Amino acid sequence: MMDAQSSTPGGAPDDQGENDAGPSSLRRMVRRAGGLLRLGSGRGQALDGVNGHDAMNGRADAAEGAGAVFAASAVRSRDEAALLANVMRLRDVRVDDVMTPRADIVAVELNASLEDALSVFRESQHSRLPVFRETLDDPAGVVHLKDLALNYGFGAGSDAFALSNHLRSVLIVPPSMRVQALLQRMQATRRHMALVIDEYGGVDGLITIEDVIEQIVGQIEDEHDDAERPLWRREPSGAYLVEARAEIKDFVAATGASLLTDEVEEEIDTLGGLVFMLGGRIPERGEVLTHPNGHEFEIVDADPRRVKRMRVRLKQAAAGETAPDAG
Repeated sequence: MMDAQSSTPGGAPDDQGENDAGPSSLRRMVRRAGGLLRLGSGRGQALDGVNGHDAMNGRADAAEGAGAVFAASAVRSRDEAALLANVMRLRDVRVDDVMTPRADIVAVELNASLEDALSVFRESQHSRLPVFRETLDDPAGVVHLKDLALNYGFGAGSDAFALSNHLRSVLIVPPSMRVQALLQRMQATRRHMALVIDEYGGVDGLITIEDVIEQIVGQIEDEHDDAERPLWRREPSGAYLVEARAEIKDFVAATGASLLTDEVEEEIDTLGGLVFMLGGRIPERGEVLTHPNGHEFEIVDADPRRVKRMRVRLKQAAAGETAPDAG
């Protein structure tokens, strides 16, 4: 999604509990279902005064009519049932199940110049960015691209710039908070971004209102979104260019590579985690690590905090075996 950091503000009481009614769409679904039930019940009551054969025919007609009502709304009902199930599931989903992990947070320093701030906005394609002081663990607030555009763009002039003059407050939430409760708080406070803080006061991740809504309606994309890059692709040389976030089990299932051991299956989920385990640290760009089974992992893209992309040379690939790209 291009802009996971913008949506339309809502207004819900902040003291609603997790088990209260959800969004208005949920209430509409319940009312519609109740209307259908009342429709069937009303027809049944209208037949109470009819006896014998006529009553049987009347009940048959009523059943046929009720069946037509449900058939006509079958497609809509399936969609609504899926939405309803997703809404109810929010009661069990935690913030740390949905959040963007710390390593993937895009933020801007409080002392950044206007040009630097706009550069971060341009590269990230977000409309809101968290602002930090010296480290990400010392957040100062959130800056909105609209505020910068209205004050410094469209011929508005170029007064002395200070990012601190354009900060908005950001919600601070624990990883264990339920997503349903977070949505209610976001609606009540009209804040669309929250930083997830761990028990030691460090920033663990970031979550936006769009992340929450996508748990109900699915992926939200707009005209600025690019097609999602596949997690891996096979190069003419036979090697695979792989995103570090690719799941080991998925890659193994597609390529047949022998990467899994008891230790890996229990402790590691992604190929990025695998190369970290092989090196005992975060490997540097250009570094090559060798798996015990002979496979090579060349680090293509990395920063001091994480591996982003790697080139995997499978031992069996040299023997002419091939495997499909990720779709």
